[in-house]
Formats: sequence, C-alpha cells, structure tokens
Amino acid sequence: MTMDPDISIMVQCPFMGELTQDQVQVEISSEHNRRVLLGHEQKIAEIWKQRCQETPWLFNGAKFRIRSAELASGALVLRLGLTCYKDYLGTNWSADAPLLQRQGLADFGDSQAYLADPLGVGAMLHTADDCFVFLRRSDQVAEAAGQVDIPGGHPEPKAAVKDVAEESIQLEHLLGELVVREIFSSILGEIRDEVNVPLESLSRPVLLGIARNNKSAARASAEFYVRCKLTSEEVRQHYLIGGPEAHESTGIIIIRREDVLKLDEDAERWRELCPSAKGGVKLYSLVRPRMC
Repeated sequence: MTMDPDISIMVQCPFMGELTQDQVQVEISSEHNRRVLLGHEQKIAEIWKQRCQETPWLFNGAKFRIRSAELASGALVLRLGLTCYKDYLGTNWSADAPLLQRQGLADFGDSQAYLADPLGVGAMLHTADDCFVFLRRSDQVAEAAGQVDIPGGHPEPKAAVKDVAEESIQLEHLLGELVVREIFSSILGEIRDEVNVPLESLSRPVLLGIARNNKSAARASAEFYVRCKLTSEEVRQHYLIGGPEAHESTGIIIIRREDVLKLDEDAERWRELCPSAKGGVKLYSLVRPRMC
C-alpha cells in the first residue's frame, strides 16, 4: 500500500501484534492540554458562533486531547489532556491551522501545541462472512460530509467519570484506567449507535494503531479492529432499521476483505474514503490482526 497525503501513521502495532485494553496505559496531565495563543482565542469563538448558525444542532462537549503516544515492549502509553469540540473546530479546522502549526513549531518545537487535537476512534468492523462495513456520511454532518467512512467518533470524558457535570470535569476527576476503558468501550458504542447492531454481536476491540488526519491538521484517531457475529446482510438489515445516530449517514457499504486490502489500488473508490477511513484501512492492512 502506498501512503496517501491525507493521512500519516502516528503509532502502528507490529504485524499480527494488535493491542488489547490491558496493554494500553494513559497519563493524564494539564501539561498535555492545548497551549493558548491569545491572538487566536477570539477567532475560536467567532468560528464556533458561525458553525452553530450553519448547523444549529452542534453542541460543545469535553474531549480527550492527545499529545503523544509511545509504543514499547508490547505496551502503549497515551499522554492525554482535555479539550472540547468548539476548540477543535476553531483550531484544527480553522483556515489558520497551518499558521498555528508553524507557530507551535517556533514556540515549542511542536506543530500541534496550539491545536485542540481531540482523540477520535474508528473501527474496522469485520462481519461473519468476511466483509467490512463502511458508511456514507450525511451531507448534514460537520466533517467529511458525503464521504465514505468507518464507524467511529470520540471517547467522552463524561463517560469516564461519575456524578460530575460535563462542564465541570477536571483532570483530577479522571483515572487512567477508567479513561482506557472508555476509549475501548466508546468504539463499541459508536458501532451500536451508527450501524444499529447489538453490542452482544461484537467482539472486544483490539487496537491497530493511531492514524493522523492531515485534512484536519493532523488530528489523531485510534483505529480498532472489531469482529461481528452477524453476516453482512444481517448487519445491513439492522442498519436499515436505524439507530440513535442514523442521521449521521445515508447508506451502508459492504466491501469484501480481499477488496479492502486492495482499496488503494482502486483510485476511484479510494478517493471516496475520508481520511479516518483511509487510516483504518491502512492500519488494518499493515497489522493484519488475528481473526479470532
């Protein structure tokens, strides 16, 4: 597989060396939060106001910010802080994102220092009859409208704490092991909500690696592999009934595994994929997890 300029690989598990939940650790610290660039904060507020006018159902929410990830001795350490969706749209998706990256390099030697960089999750969902599940994104979503994606979203800090209002979540409320649990469980929830398949039909997710979306200023997404006990036709029928997040997509696309492994050789179909889907396909091809 060739490398597409839309994506880059931040972390790749070795061949047939996917990571389970107990092989991932999280370090939470304010040191991993976005740096504040005073001259850009007003722009973030203006961008958010405009986006909410264009898409009234947008809402701001807390997200985990990924600063770095280190894979060593069969374990992965994620260094995370806190950010929010408003800051994501106002930095990673801002027209000034390249300027922010250059300023981050100049000030801190880190191109991502001034960017929100919320950690995303995506799933290569493998059916019982050896196919993978993709979704055509709605024209109404804030990102990658109309493109083909894999099921995914964001792990939520509010799901990793109890009895704390989302707007009041602080780093001291977050325990590393609970954050890891939320990262792994969140992808199952996204599959359930977007594809409408029951959780009991899904295997425990394994992590393939982390890919960066260069269309959104190198925002990172953890890409998982998940087995489904249902056939592709059974998955399709569940999808057509509609789940809690059915509005985010307009159709389901089933692709056989052998064709997924050749996707980037099919230029037309590859161009239809948004960067998060390209990252998932790329990491699946590189890692080739054990199909158990």
